[in-house]
Amino acid sequence: MTSLLYRGHQYQQPHVTEQPTSVQLTYRRHIYKTRQQAAKTEQSVVLTYRGLQYVRCS
Repeated sequence: MTSLLYRGHQYQQPHVTEQPTSVQLTYRRHIYKTRQQAAKTEQSVVLTYRGLQYVRCS
């Protein structure tokens, strides 16, 4: 399992065997604000870095 230290918090990568696909990103203000507010209420913290997801260790 791969771990990542980001801003003083340690994250671990769950076992994933699939390669991430390339995605073109676009900015839409109304979607960004809605998702930013929803993220504040989530209990678990997931960080996506270079297409791989990491989960904050407790």
